[in-house]
Formats: sequence, C-alpha cells, structure tokens
Amino acid sequence: APRAMADMLDGIVMAEQRFHSEGYQEGYAEGSHAGIAEGRRYGSLHGARIGSEIGCYLGFALTWQCLLQKCTDEKSSKKIKALDSLIGMIKKFPYEDPTYDKMQEDLEKIRGKFKQVCSILNIQSDFRIGTERSSLTF
Repeated sequence: APRAMADMLDGIVMAEQRFHSEGYQEGYAEGSHAGIAEGRRYGSLHGARIGSEIGCYLGFALTWQCLLQKCTDEKSSKKIKALDSLIGMIKKFPYEDPTYDKMQEDLEKIRGKFKQVCSILNIQSDFRIGTERSSLTF
C-alpha cells in the first residue's frame, strides 16, 4: 500500500510539473505573438509619423526652391544652398531600412537643418506632430 501511495503522489507531482510547463509554453507563445503584433502596430504608427514629418519638410523645401529659382542675388543664393542641403539630407534618409541605427540621429539633423532653413528664409517655424495629423504652420 505505501508503494501505491508513493506512485500516486509521484503521478500528482509529475502532472503538476507537466501542466506548469505546458502552461508556461502556451503563455510564452501567446505573449510573443501579442508582442509582435503590438510592435508592428507601434512601428507602423511611428513610421507614418516620421514619413509625414519628413514629407512636410520636403514639400516645404521643394516649394521654396521653386519660388527662388529665378533669383540670382547673393542672399537668394545662400537660401537656395540651404534648401539644396535640406533636400539632399531628406533624399539620403534610409526610409526602407527599419534597422538603420542612426535613424534618430539623422532625423534630428534634418530637423535642425529645417530650422536653419526657416531662419535663413526669415520664417517662424512651429512644427508639431499630432497623433491624428501633422501640421506645419507659419
């Protein structure tokens, strides 16, 4: 009888360990799946915001480049050079590579160049990104 009792207790302990292990594996798999979905959502939203912000800068720069293209004075030449530099930075930005490790750094440089261009053009810039839309106001 004591042997049967010991076997039964072993069975209970083993079952508990097995259920614990299965539960852990299921929970881990579910958590991983949820984490990937959450990461994808965050990545899409963040990517869209960056794209929208940079798109505004590019539209702004190309418009001013167009407005100034017929100007030949020295002041305009300085403005055009700054705009060309901003456009160049934007065109080099690696949109297709989400693993690019200097993305934040390059984005800050583009923001800085945009502010410099606004200063040269004598424009007050107030660029804000909302969750719903981006707005560029002057």
